[in-house]
Amino acid sequence: MIAELVCGVVAVLLYVNTLGADFCYDDSRAIKTNQDLLPETPWANIFYDDFWGTLLTHSGSHKSYRPLCTLSFRLNHALGGLDPRGYHLVNVAFHGAVTGLFTLLARLLLGRGPWSLLAGLLFASHPVHTEAVAGVVGRADMGAALFFLLSLLCYVRHCGLRGREGPRGPGVWLLGSLGLAACSMLWKEQGVTVLAVSALYELCVFHRLTLRQVVTLLYKRKNIHLLLNVFLLAAWGAVLLVCRLYWMGNKPPNFSNSDNPAADSPSLLTRTLTFFYLPSVNVWLLLCPDTLSFDWSMDALPLIRSVADWRNLQTLAFYSGLLALAWFGLRTRPQKAKGKETNGKAQCTSNGRNGHSNSNGHGYHCGDQEQANHQHPEAPHASSAQNGTRTPHHAGTLLPTTENVVVLSLGLMAVPFLPATNLFFYVGFVVAERVLYIPSMGFCLLVAVGMRSLYVRVPRRGYRTVLLGCSAALVLMFGVRTMLRNRDWRNEEMLYKSGIYVNPAKAWGNLGNVLKNQGKMEEAEQAYRNALYYRRNMADMLYNLGLLLQENSKPSEALHYYKLAIGSRPTLASAYLNTGIVQMNQGRLEEAKRTFLTCADIPDENLKDPHAHKSSVTSCLYNLGKLLHETGHQEEALSVYKEAVQKMPRQFAPQSLYNMMGEAYMRLNKLEEAGHWYRESLRAKPDHIPAHLTYGKLLALKGQKAEAEKYFLKAIQLDPTKGNCYMHYGQFLLEESRPLEAADMAERAAQLDSGEFDVVFSAAHMFRQASLNQAAEKYYGRAANLRPNYPAALMNLGAILHLNGKLQEAEANYLRALQLKPDDTITQSNLRKLWNIMEKQGLRTAGP
Repeated sequence: MIAELVCGVVAVLLYVNTLGADFCYDDSRAIKTNQDLLPETPWANIFYDDFWGTLLTHSGSHKSYRPLCTLSFRLNHALGGLDPRGYHLVNVAFHGAVTGLFTLLARLLLGRGPWSLLAGLLFASHPVHTEAVAGVVGRADMGAALFFLLSLLCYVRHCGLRGREGPRGPGVWLLGSLGLAACSMLWKEQGVTVLAVSALYELCVFHRLTLRQVVTLLYKRKNIHLLLNVFLLAAWGAVLLVCRLYWMGNKPPNFSNSDNPAADSPSLLTRTLTFFYLPSVNVWLLLCPDTLSFDWSMDALPLIRSVADWRNLQTLAFYSGLLALAWFGLRTRPQKAKGKETNGKAQCTSNGRNGHSNSNGHGYHCGDQEQANHQHPEAPHASSAQNGTRTPHHAGTLLPTTENVVVLSLGLMAVPFLPATNLFFYVGFVVAERVLYIPSMGFCLLVAVGMRSLYVRVPRRGYRTVLLGCSAALVLMFGVRTMLRNRDWRNEEMLYKSGIYVNPAKAWGNLGNVLKNQGKMEEAEQAYRNALYYRRNMADMLYNLGLLLQENSKPSEALHYYKLAIGSRPTLASAYLNTGIVQMNQGRLEEAKRTFLTCADIPDENLKDPHAHKSSVTSCLYNLGKLLHETGHQEEALSVYKEAVQKMPRQFAPQSLYNMMGEAYMRLNKLEEAGHWYRESLRAKPDHIPAHLTYGKLLALKGQKAEAEKYFLKAIQLDPTKGNCYMHYGQFLLEESRPLEAADMAERAAQLDSGEFDVVFSAAHMFRQASLNQAAEKYYGRAANLRPNYPAALMNLGAILHLNGKLQEAEANYLRALQLKPDDTITQSNLRKLWNIMEKQGLRTAGP
């Protein structure tokens, strides 16, 4: 067990520098915004939703059914909330455990010694695993790999014990293997392929059948027990797949053309050439993991549209090498084998003298005495040829031949990768490094068995030393590359910057979001424009750029990009939402109303994130109701609010919506209904300040003065820096004939929100009503400065100057107010009174 422990420890140490990393990329959607992780969400939802928290039968679901992985995230959340350290710690521990189990498998196939250790160290250090380990969502691949290996090892044990009696017979290990295969699939879909790998082990390793013998076995139905075992594995796999298909609604997932451009291509030639090319790209990532990226979608790998494309040569070379290795492993072997290698030691052949002989007198491969002494008791046995098939030879304790290991390695590399090839169904990615986590096991075994073969064949000890040095150097280079790549996954900014070379459109766009969150608005805007330079029709980037411009007070430019985003993706509800808000702020109320209504009618069918869509639709209805409320259409507003309540998703924060429903009922003088919705708002969010203020006003109106005052004071306590809270409390005090206290509240409100017109203007009113005319003059003046073209501010400033005896200044403000609003009768009346006073005092007026 020393090799397993060493490799596991190395695997952990290589990823220690990820423990301080943040959540990155897909982690946000799978963890930070996934409602299935929250304690208030029923546990059972995990088994009905996909990996991202969407109902599995929904048309927009990703169909990624991984409940065991989601369950592990929920346990992480229960223990440490959203602290990323706990999630990364579990990921690193998983990688260490998988590495240890893989090293055990390598020892059963390659024996004790340097070659199983080499395979384990290669797996521990391979840089292509960084996404699976450093990215928290990669736990799905590692969990599937863990149970994949446990299932395979159980099946190996089942084969070794077959035909023996005992309390833990082979049947128990077989049932364990089948159950663990189901668990692997519930971590990630590709886990079910362990059943096919187990069948391959049964045929080509345990029974050591050649290709011709496999065909003969199937054709002549020889060895019925072997056929039954393979059939049982196939049947169980079929049951698991049928159950999964039924559970996800008997429908495949839908993906956008940017996720998998080849699948969306109308050309059969393009699809065929590209899909045949992609496996060679993945193998190259295993061979030379120099260029890695968090995302390979969009145009990261251009489509192959012609047979003249030079990349077809790479495809041809890849499949030629694959077929050559398969032929080497499955070829018809001679009855008398030449010297083979086992664990780096030459094997000998025998005709009954130096080795074990079979019933037909044909020799078995034998190792030296050291190998025989150290062979693991679970290792597969040699077999004998009888009637075209091979049956286990239980007396021997020999390792599989090189051909056997090559066959299993190819199967371990190819079979788990089959679901990602687009041969059976389209997948939502072009290349994904995390998908290579299990297939890389086969690659590491191939490298180790290849090194072992070279070691045996080179004649001199110096050459062998060089070969061992090259193996160590390869592990060292992989380890250094892994640790360097881990740094890219420390935070999203570093990750997206590292991906600009491979996928500039996606990387620049995501980097723009990070820079915007950091407050670097100019850099964020440039990043969005860089993304659009590479791909002009990205609706998300067009929307994000519009949102940035809107927040930077450039509403017209923002509106332009929102419309482009809608043109690129007519179902983008968030673009409609912000378009309507801009139009409403610009006073284009009818246009805003139409925009909100259009958004409300967009269905959530086939959308990637139906929860976000429903949230945007609910927000559209909320803003439409608010527009109707402010224009005096309270009944219509209530109808819209009720529709919003019906459509809002469970993650939507409803407190503002409930509070506005209470406001609408207040306007309709339906105080009981208003009180109900104010209380609902406070129940949804007990520290919701607007609901405290509005409910306080309702209680005051109903005569419950003491109770009302408690709510006003509670609002101030919740946020002592919010001037609006003091303003509402001051108005309450004024109505209670407590003018000095009201004036004090007005002073605090105006000081805290000195740039807010409504607060300053209301403070001035309160000072005037408290007969504190000097203070009222000061704040009316400040309000007029904030909105110099607002007639009411100028008229009130003129009135207070009039009362304070500053007649000429009052006249100037009255006249300015009348220029802006000539038909205002109150201003006209005040101006005439002012002129009469000025004439009596002999002051010159501007009047006729």
